Amino acid sequence: MATKERSYSEAEVEERLKEELPHWYLEDGWIRRKYKTNSWKGTLMVINTIGHLSEAAWHHPDITASYAWVEVRLMNHAAKGITDKDFELAKKIEDVVHWQPGAEGGSLEGTPEDDMRFSYIKYDKPKS
Repeated sequence: MATKERSYSEAEVEERLKEELPHWYLEDGWIRRKYKTNSWKGTLMVINTIGHLSEAAWHHPDITASYAWVEVRLMNHAAKGITDKDFELAKKIEDVVHWQPGAEGGSLEGTPEDDMRFSYIKYDKPKS
C-alpha cells in the first residue's frame, strides 16, 4: 500500500513559493501561475508544453486558457494538498516555458521578441 505524501501547510507553501517560485501564488488550495502570450498560437504552445511535462511526470494540473494567457493550477488530489510533486512540476514548467536561449550566451539565438510574426510568449520583466 502506498503511503500518503506529505502535504505542506499554507504557511509552508507561501514560504516555498516566495523562495523558489516567486511568480506562482497560492489560492483556494492550488498553487497557480498565469503565463501571458502574444496570441492563440503562443497559448497553444504553452498548453502543449505543460501537457507534455505533466504527462512525463505523471502529475496532471488543471489548465484554463484564453486567447493570450494560460493559467496552470497544481495540487495533489490524492494528498488533498500541495506536495513536493507540485513544487517539482511547477519548477520544470517555469524553467521550460520561460527558457530564453538567446539570453544564455550560447549558440542558440532564441525567438526574436521584437518581431510579432515570431514572438509568442510575454516573458516576465526582471525585477528592479
